[in-house]
Amino acid sequence: MVREETARVNETNSSEIQAAAAESQASDAGAEAQVAAAQAKAKENWDSYLRAVAEMENFRRRTERELDSARKFAVERFAQDLVPVADALEAAIGAASAATQGAYLEGVQATLRQLYRAFEKAGIKVIEPAGQPFDPEWHEAMVAQDSRDAAPDTVLSVVQKGYSINGRLLRPARVIVSRAPAVGAD
Repeated sequence: MVREETARVNETNSSEIQAAAAESQASDAGAEAQVAAAQAKAKENWDSYLRAVAEMENFRRRTERELDSARKFAVERFAQDLVPVADALEAAIGAASAATQGAYLEGVQATLRQLYRAFEKAGIKVIEPAGQPFDPEWHEAMVAQDSRDAAPDTVLSVVQKGYSINGRLLRPARVIVSRAPAVGAD
């Protein structure tokens, strides 16, 4: 009887041990699945973080470029209004007669020099293409003139100066361009 009882206890203990082992294995498998899920979520979060950091860096660079461009070209409209003033001052200097060439002429010349210094500070440059090849991006051809002395499509003279602001065209230079003389023309 003791043997039967011992066998039953051993059998019960064995069943309990097997059940506990199965439960432990199931628990381990569940824990491994949880760890794998947590690792996958951590990787996903890390990838999201890296994308967010990259997006912020791109946003910062784009904003920096836009601000730089805005600073460079903020005075563009104002500069377009000032360019005709420079033209008028140059015309006044050219039209000054011998009788008025005293203090008046000196004053106009000083005003023009001061205006050009202000242009330089604002990044505005004069386009003076005389003798250079014609470039439709920067020049506006007013007249094409026969010329034996200059290569075709060369700027012979400037009718009206052009201007650029920080490398961008403000007003094209209006020019007279050379062309090859017609065959048989003397």
